[in-house]
Amino acid sequence: MPVSGWKIDEAERAALLERFPPAWPHAVADHITLDAHARADDPLPAARAAGIVGSIDDGEGLQAMVVAIDGTTDRPDGGTYHITWSLDRVRGRKPVESNDVIARLGWRPFDDPVPIPIIPARF
Repeated sequence: MPVSGWKIDEAERAALLERFPPAWPHAVADHITLDAHARADDPLPAARAAGIVGSIDDGEGLQAMVVAIDGTTDRPDGGTYHITWSLDRVRGRKPVESNDVIARLGWRPFDDPVPIPIIPARF
């Protein structure tokens, strides 16, 4: 089943990883999920710009950046828009855990959002 959301442009990803160095060995930092259970014929999302508004590192192998799209961090499914930034696969961490970590621990807001272009996609 495809996932719908937004990809992060490779050049933008490289600049963001330099600005926010990964806390864990495996950098992900490549997409924002809108719908993890999308159908292949669902329309792609319309938004083309977002802002990184905060972050979370659980200290146990998972780091994520919280993102606002169209002024909200709230995903339609009740989750939080985010980019799984880095994780420690040796500890068994997986990107799918990011929303649970955000829900359990909350996140630290940034003083100023970091605008990023996003590319509507299925992946």
